[in-house]
Amino acid sequence: GLPKEREAEYYGKHEGGYKALSIMEQQLKQTRYLTGDSFTIADISLYAYTHVAHEGGFNMEEFTNIRRWFGAVESLPGYIGMAPENA
Repeated sequence: GLPKEREAEYYGKHEGGYKALSIMEQQLKQTRYLTGDSFTIADISLYAYTHVAHEGGFNMEEFTNIRRWFGAVESLPGYIGMAPENA
């Protein structure tokens, strides 16, 4: 359902998005969280959009370290996930 006039913008953002995901993937290959072994505001900030990147058309299958990081964030005490739509 993407309007024809927005296709170029959509695909243009994907290029930058995949670049950002690749940088995150490389960092998370080395550390548990984005800045090291402790959960920080960097994780909170980037998790917010990254965990729903698939909804924007990003294929997350190749990003195994990011997917591992999702689990690490979601297993933190006090984690509350997003409410399902139409709940």
